[in-house]
Amino acid sequence: MILADKIIKLRKKNGWSQEELAEKMNVSRQAVSKWEGAQTIPDLERILQLSEMFGVTTDYLLKDERNEEEFVESTSDTLVRRVTLKEANEYLDLRRWAAKMIALATFLCIIAAIPLLILGAASETKLWGISESMADGIGIVVMLLMVAVAVAMYIFCGMKSGSYEFLSKESFETEYGVKGMVQRRQQAYRNNYIKWNIIGVCVCVVSPIALLVSGLAENAFWLEVMVCVTMVLAGIGIMMLIYTGVIWASMQQLLKGGDFSKEKKEKEEIKDAISIGYWIVTTAVFLGYSFITKNWDYGWIIWVIAGVLFAGVKVISNMIIDREKK
Repeated sequence: MILADKIIKLRKKNGWSQEELAEKMNVSRQAVSKWEGAQTIPDLERILQLSEMFGVTTDYLLKDERNEEEFVESTSDTLVRRVTLKEANEYLDLRRWAAKMIALATFLCIIAAIPLLILGAASETKLWGISESMADGIGIVVMLLMVAVAVAMYIFCGMKSGSYEFLSKESFETEYGVKGMVQRRQQAYRNNYIKWNIIGVCVCVVSPIALLVSGLAENAFWLEVMVCVTMVLAGIGIMMLIYTGVIWASMQQLLKGGDFSKEKKEKEEIKDAISIGYWIVTTAVFLGYSFITKNWDYGWIIWVIAGVLFAGVKVISNMIIDREKK
């Protein structure tokens, strides 16, 4: 069996197209086509790359009389994890479940201040006969409990997904049939992905309407209620975006597409670090301002400002990262 036939055999065994093999080897599809058509022979560097990629010896590739595959012994440092069809299905199902948990946990964080706002407004207007200190105390306790539940949900999701952490941190390949299965599931989900993204964005956009309407009323309690309605609507919109985004991202991760392509992985790690740091600082500013000034009624505005500025932070960080990569 000549080298051309061996390349075809090994490529098909791994379920790769000529385009996929070319991308993995950083050559053109035409180059792979010529190898498989016995029109050209890969140079020594490409032979070594093929040997490492397919896990076979160079002797097997180069010597026509050797028809049986001769595998090299892989070490733990060079072993590339292969995702089976069963693992891929389990991962997608797990991320669909995690999407609900993550979306709900985020919603709890967004609305955590609502009890504090309502009780604070009630104490000011003497509506329920509750003192200001009691209102603040109960409101803060409830807020911290809701945030604690949300954090627990985040941690639980992370622990459940721990066995698939290698998908984002290590190089991996998928077995034959995985890519086709994921593509079919992604195609079936595409319409829902587009629909819920549109609805989620629209809900977020119209959420301030309740706050604007409240400006027509002179009742302080009614104003706080409308602030809470705005927060709930924004939370619902964000829930939709997160839920559908997590599901879509899990498929992209297995397909190594979009932000999960090899070229973008390094950039995304830096962007994630920046985002985490940004929101940690925002949380610290919110809690510091609210505790020091005791002005919990307007502290939520910090989150609105932070959300608007975050878009600018993302753009600037992307520009800096892209410039550094060049």
